Order: sequence, then C-alpha cells, then structure tokens
Amino acid sequence: MILCFFIINVFCTGNTSSAQSTKKILLLGFDGMDPVLLDRYMKEDMLPNFKLLQEKGDFKPLVTSMPPQSPVAWSNFITGMNPGGHGIFDFIARDPQTYIPYLSTSKTTEAKKNMKIGDWLIPFSNAETLLLRKGKAFWEILEDNGIPSTVLKIPANFPPVSTEANTLSGMGTPDILGTYGTFSFYTTKDLEDEEQEIESGRLLNVKMLNNSIKTELSGPPNPFKVSGKRVSTELVIKVDDNNPVALIRVEDEEILLNEGEWSKWIKVSFKLAPFQKLTGICRFYLMQVHPYLELYVSPINIDPINPNVPISTPGSYSADIADEIGYYYTQGMPEDTKALDQDFINNEAYIEQSDFIINERQKMLNLEMERFSSGLLFVYFSTTDLISHMFWRYMDKEHPGYKSEEAEKYSDVIKNTYKKMDTLLGNVMKRIDNDTTLIILSDHGFGPFRRYFHINRWLKDNGYLNFMDDSLGESNEFFENVDFGITKAYSLGFNGIYLNLFGREGMGIVYDGAEKEKLIKDLISKLENLKDPENGKRVIKKVYRREEIYSGKYVQDAPDLLIGYNRGYRTSWESALGKVPEGLLGDNMKKWSGTHLWDYELIPGIILSNKKIKTLSPALYDIAPTILAEFGIKKSTGMVGKPIF
Repeated sequence: MILCFFIINVFCTGNTSSAQSTKKILLLGFDGMDPVLLDRYMKEDMLPNFKLLQEKGDFKPLVTSMPPQSPVAWSNFITGMNPGGHGIFDFIARDPQTYIPYLSTSKTTEAKKNMKIGDWLIPFSNAETLLLRKGKAFWEILEDNGIPSTVLKIPANFPPVSTEANTLSGMGTPDILGTYGTFSFYTTKDLEDEEQEIESGRLLNVKMLNNSIKTELSGPPNPFKVSGKRVSTELVIKVDDNNPVALIRVEDEEILLNEGEWSKWIKVSFKLAPFQKLTGICRFYLMQVHPYLELYVSPINIDPINPNVPISTPGSYSADIADEIGYYYTQGMPEDTKALDQDFINNEAYIEQSDFIINERQKMLNLEMERFSSGLLFVYFSTTDLISHMFWRYMDKEHPGYKSEEAEKYSDVIKNTYKKMDTLLGNVMKRIDNDTTLIILSDHGFGPFRRYFHINRWLKDNGYLNFMDDSLGESNEFFENVDFGITKAYSLGFNGIYLNLFGREGMGIVYDGAEKEKLIKDLISKLENLKDPENGKRVIKKVYRREEIYSGKYVQDAPDLLIGYNRGYRTSWESALGKVPEGLLGDNMKKWSGTHLWDYELIPGIILSNKKIKTLSPALYDIAPTILAEFGIKKSTGMVGKPIF
C-alpha cells in the first residue's frame, strides 16, 4: 500500500520537566514470541535468563487481540481497549463507499492550496499525515500525571501522537517513497525489460561498459513538479575483473564491497527544487559479481537526522539518537521479507540483516538505560516475529515447503533468535534495581502457515459475491471484476468479512434486519463447517460477530464478521487485497511460512515479569491499566483492561 507524501515537514515539540520519582517500569516487546516455544526452550535450559525471570517473578500466556495482527494487538496494548475502542481492526481498512483498501493505521492528505508556475507546483499549505488509531496512549496519561516516558519503535504510532514524551515511531512508518518498503535490485543479466515492477521492489537491467555501470537511485515523485516525475541521484558501480569485489559510488561517497557483504548506511539526497532537497539513507548488499552483477539496495529509509515526515517526539529526538548510535532503520518493518521471498537476497543475507537490526535496537536500549532514572521505558524488537515468518518451514516437517537438506542448516534459526533475546534480557536484568518493574511481552504467538484459503473465491462459489463478467473466471485486486450491485458479502484484509449493506456501502444491497441476520447465520454456519478436502480438517475454528468481541464507539467500523482460522490455515495474500483468483485452498510454498492470523484463542502471546501476576488470564489490553496502577494512576474511561499485579 502506498502513502503519498507531498511536502517536507518536521514535527517539533519540546520536553517539560516531570515529577521526580524513583519508580521505574521497563517493558521489552518481543513481537511474535511464542509461549509454547519459549516454554520448551526454557525447559531445555537454552534460555537461562528467561528461566531466571520466571522463577523470580512469573510467566504466563498473554491473551492477544482478535484478529491477532500486530497493529491491532499493539493498539490494544497502547490504549487498554479492544479494537472497538481504538478503531484498528486489521492491517487493511476500506472505504465503504468505494470499496478501496487503505493502510489502517495512518493516512496522508495532499496540500490543499498550491499554485502552478509552468511545471512547478508551489504549495501554500502542508500535506498532513494523520494517525488513525483512536484512544489515548498510556504514555500520554503518564505525561498528564508528570511521569516521564520513552517509547521506542512501538507499532501503530505513526505519525507519533503529539506528546512531550520521547517517542520514535515503529511499524507503520514508511520508507522515503511512502511505502512499507520498496527495494531496488540491479543486475547485468539480460532481462526482457530494462525495468520491471516486482512485489515491493524494482528490478533494473543495467549495462556495463569498461567494467563500469552508470545508473540511478530513484526517489519519490517530486512534490514541486506538476508532472510528478520521480527524483533520482546518480549511482556508479565499478567491478573488479579478477576478484569478487565492487566499488559503489553514490554522490561523493564510495563503498568497497566484497561479494556477500553488506554496506554501512549511506546517505543519499534528491534535489526537489532550488534550495529544497530530500535526504534518505540506504544499505547495499552485493549478491554476486561474476558472471554477472547482482546488487541489492535496501528501501531508502527516512533520514532520522532530517526526516521529511514526523517520526519522533520531540521532532529532534530521532536525530538525537542518530548522534549517539549512528544511522539506523527508520522504516517500520525493516527486515526485508519480500526480497528474501523472491530470492533477491539469500538466507544468509537476511539473517545478517536481522542481527544488524537487533544490534541497532539494543544500542537504543542501552542508550536509554544509561539515562533511565524514573518513569517508563519501552523498547520494541521486531526480529522475533519476522524471523519466525520466514524460517518456520525449516522446523515443521508437515509444512509443504519443508526440505530436509535445508532444514539441517536452518532449523535452529528461530531458536537462535530466542537465544539472542535471552542474552539481551540477561544484560537488562543485571542493570535494573529494586525500584524497577520489568515486563517482557509479545503481542501474539506463532505457528505454521501450511495452507491458504481464497475466502473471496469461496464467497463467489457460494453465491455471496458475483462478477460483472463471469467469462473472465477471476477478479484482480481491489475487486476489479466484482459486481457489487449483486454481491452480498466480500472479504478484505486478513480476517474480516463485510456485508454489502444498503446505506453503508456504496452499492449496498443487503437490508438491515431479518435479511442481514439470515445472511450472517448462513455465513457462520457454512464457514465453521468448511473442511479441507485434502485432509478433512476444519479450516476455520470460529467466526465471530463483531458485537460479541468488541466494545466501544468504533464497533460500527469493524468488519461484520471476524474469521478465526484453525492451526495451519490463513487467508491468502490475494484475498487480503480484494482479489478473487481461481481455486479455493492450496499449499503455501512461499518462504513466508509462519503465521499468527488464526483464532486468537489458539495463538496467545507471552508475558513475564519480576512481579507475580495475580490475573489468571492476562490480556494485552490489561497492560496499560497495569502501567498506570504501578504509578498510582486510575485507569481511564473506556479502558476495558484491569491491572494484573
């Protein structure tokens, strides 16, 4: 999904003094850490520090959100509400009038006033990037009560909510193009086209002359040009004839890379207009030099020293971190899963990148622990989630993508990532004092993604969704061939079904009342009884009405039905964006082989603390009230959670 950023703006606020207190809460968020794996590895004595924390305090499964998706789950954590209270129901939302999907957590509006002078477009108002999550974040409430907070890389907080706390945005933060991450791949191997758009990337066929390649790094469309032509900067690659080495020059900077080597961060700049330029940062990975060149370039990240959109509070905080630890990934999901899935980087490069990201995040943690004397510190780690997505097939013999010869080499990658988190935890436990409440948590667990389900095809086959032209046999993304004038239900996102309601949807035909109720009952009954013809297993554990699991003022914005998949199953990528392909169920042969998009009861997260947890079944939305209670603050109106200690 692409967000368009049309103007350069920097968001600045200033810190104020806060109440003095020795009380501290340190939270570490390990996205996707699974309670079953964690328990197993602790019992096998592979995680001594997690085991020690459990013995000193407590360890329990943590009830996740429904659906168990990161932006939904972390919004539960942030607000102490369920999705009906904070309004985030999936990675993807839709405009009911147009049926067009958009990123659920933020949106950008264009400058409202501008003037054309030839091909120049002069804006007289700023473009706005808006956070769509509702509800007050726990650190805002702490601020209201004079408690200082530092919140690093938390998901579902881009752009960061206005606050005097130190915050740095996480998942949902785009690259410089306004996308979730668009990489570039340069090769001298002959291709059909000089440039191809690929999933989350650009494949470029470049020519070599006298061992040298002159090409460009592309930036975003120029907001000051009527034509919207992309800005670019020169990229020069020089190859050694005899050795697997390449010299890369971007502007005035040169990097010498060996085959199979990552570069440091490189700053790039794009001229937009006289006295206006846009800067970003990227990393290079030299896949191979001979017999033909293959060079991967990471998505160009927002420059933390000079961000073109707000990524921190105060606005200078992102630069303050860079001054201390150097450049770092600002992109919300930094691990490049799409490049790995399409073989533009290999397993070794991906693992090395993941370790680099862990080390960056640990530097941030160490930096903030040096000055952590009171209040709250939260640091988020994404790698536990994304390593599990990409390497699950190597530890699951039932997975259709399992290969024994590869499993011998990569079956311990997930386990080794847990070990790295254990080492990190051990360092933290040595540094905290008796005034510190330590909480370790994850937003959900993990499991195998073995079979995909084309939910929109099922709706088509069962007469709930219809085509304008049946002879085409399928519909492309965004319901291209769907006739909403005769469609009763459709799916968008990873766990939701919407009814095509009259008066709500642009071409709604289903009337509220008896017709709606009958449709809901039919869908629930048929989906809950659906069995996979390959193995006789039920595909779906439970289908929920939104009203039975959500509360709050935004329930009406939720999908009408929420699909809780059984272990091993998941909505297909195609259905998530409104595509209706041929076929119903199939084997998942992608490297993205692990998932958490099941029924929430099957996939809890984890919580460990150095304090005993009194709640029998703690949930993510209990954590915000727990934080407030630790500082003697009553929970806010609308919070559904309760303190766990």
